[in-house]
Amino acid sequence: MLAVVRKGLIGLGIVVASTCIAAPAAQAAFPDQPVHIVVPFAPGGGTDLISRALSVGMASTLGQPVVIDNRPGAGTIIGANEVARSKPDGYTLVMHTFAFVVNPSLHKQLPYSTDKGFAAVSLIARGPTVLVVPANSPFKSVKDIVDAARAHPGNLTFATQGIGTSADMAGELLENLAKVTLTQVPFKGAGPALTDLLGSHVQMMFGTAAAVSDLIKSGKLRALAVTSPEPSPAFPGVPTVAQTVPGYSIEAWYGLFAPAGTPPAVIDKLRTAAVQATQTPAFAEKIKHEGLTVTASTPQALQDFVQAEQARWHKVIVENHIETN
Repeated sequence: MLAVVRKGLIGLGIVVASTCIAAPAAQAAFPDQPVHIVVPFAPGGGTDLISRALSVGMASTLGQPVVIDNRPGAGTIIGANEVARSKPDGYTLVMHTFAFVVNPSLHKQLPYSTDKGFAAVSLIARGPTVLVVPANSPFKSVKDIVDAARAHPGNLTFATQGIGTSADMAGELLENLAKVTLTQVPFKGAGPALTDLLGSHVQMMFGTAAAVSDLIKSGKLRALAVTSPEPSPAFPGVPTVAQTVPGYSIEAWYGLFAPAGTPPAVIDKLRTAAVQATQTPAFAEKIKHEGLTVTASTPQALQDFVQAEQARWHKVIVENHIETN
C-alpha cells in the first residue's frame, strides 16, 4: 500500500514538475494575440498610411493581426502617453515621428519620459516634407511666400497636425530663418488639415510626402519646395526651401517603439517583423511612391538617431525662441 502511495506521489510530482517546466514556455510564446500600433494622429495622414502598410507585412511574419489604433491630439502626446503607460509585453507599440524629439523642448512637463519611457524597435523610413499650396493658389514659389509674408505679416496661414509636429516646426523654422511672421492653424491630423487646405481655408502646408504625393500628382495641390537639404528624386523639378532660405533643413521620419521594459527577446521579434515588412515589394513600392527611403535599423541605431535629433532641435527651439501657446 505504501509503495502504491509513493508511486502516486512520485507521479504527482512528475506532473507538477512538468507543469512548472511547461508554464514558462507557454508564457514566453509571443505573440499569441493581436499586436496594436498606436498612431498618434487622425486617419488619412502620412503616419497612418505608413503604419498601415507596415502592419500588413508584420502580421504575416508574426502570425497575428497587427491593428492600427489612431489616438490623435496634443501634438502626439496623447498617443505616446497611452503607450508609455501600457504593459511592456510587446502588444502595444507606437509609431513615433518628428514630434517625439521636439516635444521635450516645447513642453516643460510631459506625462512620460522621452528618454526612459520607451524601448526602440526600429527606424522605418525617412524623407522630406513638401511645401504645398492649393492648385488655384497665387503662390508659385517659396519666394512668393516669403515676399507676401513680409508684406503682410501674420496674414498667411499654414496648416499643421498640431504644435511640435514636423509641419509646425517646418513653418516655425521658415519664420525664423526668413524673418517672417506666419499664422499656424492646428488640426488633429494631416487628413483634416489637407481637407481645409484643398478648400482654400488655409493657404499652405508642409505635408509629409506620404500624405501629399497623390494630391500633387492629381493636380489638386502644387508643390513649391521640399524641405530636405537636397532635391528629392520623388519630386523631380521641385526645388528645396534652402535654395531660397539658406540653412533650411527638416525631414519626416517614422520609428517604431514599445514601452520601456519590454523584454529584449520580444523587441527582437518585433524588429525582425518590422524589417521584413519593409523589405516586401508592396512596402518598398509604397515607400518609393511616397518619396521616402527605407531606413530599417537596429534598436540602438534608432535610439542614437533620436538622441541626436533631440539635441539638434533643442538648440533650434531655444535659439529661435519657439514656444507653445
